Amino acid sequence: MEILGIGPSELVFIVTIAIIVLGPRDMQKAGRTIGKWLRRVVTSDGWKLFQQTSREIQTLPNRLMRDAALEELRETQRELRQPLTLNGAPPQPATPAAPPEPGAPPVNPPQEPKILPPGSDEPATDGGPDA
Repeated sequence: MEILGIGPSELVFIVTIAIIVLGPRDMQKAGRTIGKWLRRVVTSDGWKLFQQTSREIQTLPNRLMRDAALEELRETQRELRQPLTLNGAPPQPATPAAPPEPGAPPVNPPQEPKILPPGSDEPATDGGPDA
């Protein structure tokens, strides 16, 4: 346990020197005086400001990392909301397909790509009419 950066061995040394220099009677007066002074310091507005600033400095790295992550998230969100462009041209709105005319040949929907079996360079045959 440290008090103001002073460990137990240093505190014993300071008290021993104070007893030798001041004597037992003057130690009581000095203790009271130091106690009153410390109480005034701890209850002062300056001490509260010092503690608040100290807490802010300790939490600064976490707050900066959180703010940077939020800014990066916002930037990504802005990029995702911008319309995509192909070769500098703005995207064209999709137009609904017109119904086929009577007597016109049927239009085949786009087919999904065939999945090749592992280790095969040839398309898989399904035994259909092309096989």
